Amino acid sequence: MHAWICDNPIGPEALTWKDVPTPEPKPGEVRIAIRAASLNFPDLLIVQNKYQMKPPLPFVPGSELSGTVDAIGDGVKHLKVGDAVAAFGGMGGFATHACIDARLVMPLPPGFAFEDAAAFICTYGTTHHALIDRAQLKAGETVLVLGAAGGVGTAAIQIAKAAGARVIAAASSDEKCATCKSLGADETINYGKANIRDELKTLTGGKGPDVVYDPVGGDLAEPVFRSIAWRGRYLVIGFAQGAIPSLPLNLALLKGASVVGVFWGEFAKREPQNNAKSLAELALWYAQGKIKPVIDSKLPMPQLKAAFERMGSRQVVGKLVMTNG
Repeated sequence: MHAWICDNPIGPEALTWKDVPTPEPKPGEVRIAIRAASLNFPDLLIVQNKYQMKPPLPFVPGSELSGTVDAIGDGVKHLKVGDAVAAFGGMGGFATHACIDARLVMPLPPGFAFEDAAAFICTYGTTHHALIDRAQLKAGETVLVLGAAGGVGTAAIQIAKAAGARVIAAASSDEKCATCKSLGADETINYGKANIRDELKTLTGGKGPDVVYDPVGGDLAEPVFRSIAWRGRYLVIGFAQGAIPSLPLNLALLKGASVVGVFWGEFAKREPQNNAKSLAELALWYAQGKIKPVIDSKLPMPQLKAAFERMGSRQVVGKLVMTNG
């Protein structure tokens, strides 16, 4: 098999595409012949040694993948060789094969494209957990999505609309805002040139958004939190801008608002049955055409460095997907 090896975590430029021994699945694992794998922001952080999890060296990055089962370890009963699957395994995706804990593997229903499946579990799992579980989003409420043209942002627009919410999508350019509109956003804000507080006041009649979905962090967080509605829920998804904001907690008191942490990976480990229900609902919505991953580009697996370079340019709309064969 071939795999991208990280033995010096100073950035994507240090990764090497190597011929390595094909692993055999351990008890409880399956080996997947990888058809597609997508990039997530933590994949970049982990090869830069900036992520909270620091795997022992060397390792194969790539947290999210899809393909077919081609070997099964002892004790695995719910999967068989030839099954089409997707997985969020944390490691091993940027390769031709990977051994994954079978509990983390999602069988794909008929008609689920491998490229879509590779861009599905993390972004849509995170967003369903955030909006439906943590925020308890109700039909008719208003959701503000920051970084709305990115992978989790585009998922948030679709899931919020599927739940019957009104969506205000905020992005950094007119082109990205146009993409958000095409995905179903009711209103857009280009925070690259508009004052986001003024725009939110106008678009909500002074009420503010009921739910804020924030994968960006940085200097947008405080002005947006100042604009949140009474009993609003501010969902902390991530910090793509780099800086972790400090919010004045008196604002939470004055607005009766909640700051809600969203850590989907830990939720999936601690509450596997609830996570499985969430993914099943998402698969149904995919089959019904309510949601579909937005794929920015598809590149052959050996071109991973070019994909990381595009991710670093902050021009990606949706997800980048690497393919084998």
